[in-house]
Amino acid sequence: MYFTDRGIEELEQRRGDEHVSLQWLAGQLRVFVDLHPEFEDSTDRLATFLARDDSDDL
Repeated sequence: MYFTDRGIEELEQRRGDEHVSLQWLAGQLRVFVDLHPEFEDSTDRLATFLARDDSDDL
């Protein structure tokens, strides 16, 4: 596990059994960017990555 995987591991352990909608996720990402505008670009890149079909170029 990479150091940067800690948050991912915590998410999986704490909320791995939950089912969420993409609408909920988009809302949470907006709240995060509102609280941490310095991460707007990274958050937007993550959202774009999640939104694209496998056939799209990354």
